[in-house]
Amino acid sequence: MDHLSLRGAHWEMGFQWGARLAERGRFLLDHVPFSLTAERRAFAAACRPAYERDFPAALEELAGLAAGQGCLREDLETVLFTTYALPPACGCSCLAVSNGNGVFFGRNSDFLTALEPYNSHAAYHFSDGAIPFAGNTTSFVQMEDAVNARGLAVGLTSVYTPRPRPGLNAGMALRLLAETCASVEEALDRLRELPLASCQTLTLADKAGNIAVAECGPEGVRVERPGPEGPFVCAANLFRSDLADPLPPGLDTWRAAERYDTMRCVLEQEGETITLSGVQALLAGRKGFLCQYDRSTGQDTVWSVACDLTRRRCLLAEGNPGRTAFRPLAVPGEEGGRP
Repeated sequence: MDHLSLRGAHWEMGFQWGARLAERGRFLLDHVPFSLTAERRAFAAACRPAYERDFPAALEELAGLAAGQGCLREDLETVLFTTYALPPACGCSCLAVSNGNGVFFGRNSDFLTALEPYNSHAAYHFSDGAIPFAGNTTSFVQMEDAVNARGLAVGLTSVYTPRPRPGLNAGMALRLLAETCASVEEALDRLRELPLASCQTLTLADKAGNIAVAECGPEGVRVERPGPEGPFVCAANLFRSDLADPLPPGLDTWRAAERYDTMRCVLEQEGETITLSGVQALLAGRKGFLCQYDRSTGQDTVWSVACDLTRRRCLLAEGNPGRTAFRPLAVPGEEGGRP
């Protein structure tokens, strides 16, 4: 994974990212796994007003990124605003636990092995009032999991989107929550106000011990909290609420139901006592199927994050956690420094 530490206002950080990649001969638009069709361009243009209203800072960052890359801003927006919504994408597992040992968050990112060299870890240190955070992404400015300086962690899983509508997609909605919210309740309130383009789950945890999964999309938001089964929540790539739609025949969910069942079964048994090491073991597939993909198919778990929010300790495996060691990860502090 690329590791970036970005400082300044949104435009400046976008430019830093784009220019650093360009200096190394790396251009983001060369590695997009789909064509920028007229349909995608039209959908992205329809989404732009939602960003202008709800997340203008993201547009500033994209403008800086385009300047640093020497490409058209509209092309980057077409890629980002349509990701998750067009076409459907599936992968990733996420969990949160709040017990007597602490507050724990974990996420496996499942994606295409061909794009592994372009995955990034970015630490954002803002000068324009946003909350500092560290996050990971397969697709530049959007984030797929993040932990911020106020102790809020958020992770996404994509879900088939039968009826996309103009709005913010999964990765950009997560970005907005990471840099503007300090708690799970604040994030849920913000999420309910957003127009969403795609279907996804967002698993949330904060240092105070609040945890939740939000199943959300164009049709609304449903929130799951810990139940009598134990002090945990988890999610894969299927809705379990009334928002669920029948899946198209033959859609590859990357064994989402099996991954969900693995997490739920383990956490029902161990949720009351699990610690960070137990979360790592679960993510690494040592307690059932979660990351044991056949890489020859072009699919794998490409990174894994395990966090103890109580002690501000975060670990990152830069590859499949069944084969790659977790290593400590710096999380920006309130002033943008190390914790």
